[in-house]
Amino acid sequence: MTFTDPEVGSAGMTERRAREAGLDVATAEYDMAALAGTYVMRDDYLGRAKLVIDRAGGTVVGATFVGSGVADLVHSATTAIVARVPLSLLWHVVPSYPTASEVWLRLLETYRAQSYA
Repeated sequence: MTFTDPEVGSAGMTERRAREAGLDVATAEYDMAALAGTYVMRDDYLGRAKLVIDRAGGTVVGATFVGSGVADLVHSATTAIVARVPLSLLWHVVPSYPTASEVWLRLLETYRAQSYA
């Protein structure tokens, strides 16, 4: 976690590192400024979120967040990665609304939409 303005934090592997490790990965990215929760934080919110997903295991292997107040998102990503929580279970971890954690749902929706495209 880097406490700059905006904050930058990550957990697990980057997309590049995961591919180098031989994993078949997909990514999902989301503009955090499009969330109701970040709009409530500040009108001019800027931020981005990215998940790196192991397709074979159906789990998150990496996550990166940029934006104000993303430290808690890094913590939740660490939990998902270390516990190898399947995406099918993450769907049931409903984020508080309106907060920045809403990005988890939006990332899962993005990944699902890309998978069916």
